Formats: sequence, structure tokens, C-alpha cells
Amino acid sequence: MSFVIHGLGTALPPGRVTQEEAAACARVLAGPAIRDASWLPAVYAHSGIRTRHQILGRALVDDLMGGTEESGSPFLPRADRAGGPSTGERMRIYAAEAGPLAVRAAAGAVAEAGFDPLSFTHLVTVSCTGFVAPGVDLALIRGLGLRPTVERTHVGFMGCHGALNGLRVANAYATATPAARVLLCAVELCSLHFHCGDDADKAVANAIFADGAAAVVGAGPDPRGQPQEGTEDGHRFWRVAATGSCLIPDTAQAMGWAVGDEGFEMTLSRKIPGLIAKNIRPWVEGWLGGNGLSLGGVGSWAIHPGGPKILTAAAEGLGLPPDALAASRAVYAEYGNMSSPTVLFVLDHLRRAGAPRPCVALGFGPGLVAEAVLFV
Repeated sequence: MSFVIHGLGTALPPGRVTQEEAAACARVLAGPAIRDASWLPAVYAHSGIRTRHQILGRALVDDLMGGTEESGSPFLPRADRAGGPSTGERMRIYAAEAGPLAVRAAAGAVAEAGFDPLSFTHLVTVSCTGFVAPGVDLALIRGLGLRPTVERTHVGFMGCHGALNGLRVANAYATATPAARVLLCAVELCSLHFHCGDDADKAVANAIFADGAAAVVGAGPDPRGQPQEGTEDGHRFWRVAATGSCLIPDTAQAMGWAVGDEGFEMTLSRKIPGLIAKNIRPWVEGWLGGNGLSLGGVGSWAIHPGGPKILTAAAEGLGLPPDALAASRAVYAEYGNMSSPTVLFVLDHLRRAGAPRPCVALGFGPGLVAEAVLFV
């Protein structure tokens, strides 16, 4: 037995922002050493992103671009608070907004699956951009009408590959309990941690992160059989065949995520693309070989788009042709890096396009750790 996808849903906050608008806002919110830097517009222009969605909303964007204060947002610049809102203020927004966004994504997945909400046995939530309890799990139970005895597991603070960790948990439930029906939901509000200071690396992170949610509904293989690939509904039923994880040695300082006084603080070393390009192929080849596959036998790739250099490094390291990561680049261009839900957006893109299998989903997070899921 293993986890079979029956439905996948995504959701975005209504605050759609073009990258040009985001660059203009960054000028207002940045510290004095960054505000007038000649390189800042180029970071946004060359990010590979066209648009992003942010929970902070259009009203704040309009204020920042027009010099007004109509939104009343705690992110409006204040002379006595150069670092922006406190972590507590940011978490209050997370507590109010993460649950409803997660419910929207999960409702889409449940609708596609056609499962009765009362039939779910397990609920897996994923998030690294906020802490609140009771939180997203309670919002999902109430918003979807799940039964109060649904068994809950939270995958927290694992970064961009968190949804792949969540899929491993869902797969374990489906494998251990053939009758299990599992709802997995990943939600991130990365924009809450916009850095308002003069740290250049954090200013670069401001340019790529965004908000969104994605959910997967699944169960163990149905004894009555599933539609096969190529049939009308065959794209829906992707099965988890294996998962893998690799801690790249001597990279603990390359990527980090810590709770600061003015939001969560991201550390992203410029060495990350090189570390991925150098280390990813030996591990992936060994992992695939252990599952009876080779690199050439992979039909499609759902690689988390951490940024254009990350995708280029992964493609070069694995020896993939330029079009192999087209789905990852398309999702990134349209939505930015939403952290954990992003790879599920890529997976949904591939499913709906009828991408060939086996498919490998791959993501990178603090550690530096690579996580993978094999779908057949």
C-alpha cells in the first residue's frame, strides 16, 4: 500500500503584485543603505518572477507607492521602527489569515477527490512562516467539517521542502492503514517576514518570496483499481512510490531560518547553487537506483523553484535538458517562491498537463537538505 493522490487544490491571497510594483515598494521599506542602491532594481528585474501574491494586500502596495496611509498596515514605514513590525504583530496577521487560505486550498482538493469530509482519518499540516495553536489544523477541521477525531500531525519550520516531508508522513499513514484517507495542506505567508533593514542578502530574499497554499487529498490504493495513465481521469491518480532525504555535508551555515525580533530571519548563502550542482547527482542516482530507476528513466521533474539559480544548478547537476524544468519555471514566474506549497503547485501543473511518469519531486531546505518523492 502507498499514498495515491485523488485531489489537489491551490489557493492564493487576492493581493497580486507585479515585480515592478514589488521593487517600488522595496525602495520605500528598505533601510537607508539599501534604498538607493543601484543594484536593487536589477535584483527584481532579473528575478525570473512576473507576479506574486501577498497576504498584505493591494491597499498596502498602493500606500507605499502613493505615499498614503489608508491601509493602516503595521508594515507602513515608521521613523521609530526602522526594522518593521515586531514578530508578534506579524504573527497576529498569520493567525488571522493562514487558516482561511489553507481552507480554500483544501476545499479544492476535497472537491476534486469527491471524498466525504467526515471520511478523513488523518490531517497533515505544513507551515514554516507562522506559529499559532490551535491553528491551521483547527481551521481545516471547522472549515471543512472534518470529524473531531481526525488524527493530526504538523510538519513545522522545515522550509521550502516541507510539503515533501508532509507527503512522507501521508504515505506512512496510507501504508500503515489501508483504509486511511489523508488530507495534507501546506500554507505559507512569506511576505510577513519582509526584511526592512540594510542586510543585502535579506533584501534579495525579499525579491523572491510570496504567499500561497496547496493541499493534497489521498488514500491507499483502491482495491477496485484506479484509472490508468492516459484515460480521462488517469492524470489524477499519482502514487507515491518512494521518498528520500539527503543532508549535504558541511553546509549547515548555507541556509537557515531563525525567529528574530522583527520577523523570521532567512539566511541564504550565495554558495547554495554551487553546492547543489556539485552534490545532487550522486545522491539522486543512488536513490533512484535503489528504486530500480536511472536518471534517464525519469519522465518528468517537479523541482521546487527556490530561485532561477537554484533551478539552473539542479538542471546542470542532474544533466537535465533545458525544458525539463519548464513547469517549475512557469510556476515560479507566475507565483514566486511560496516556500513549502510551491512544489505542489508544480506537481499540479504537471498532473493537469498529463506529464509522463515516473516523476521526481525535489526540494531544498535548511541544513542544507534535499528531499525527494518519487511518483508513478
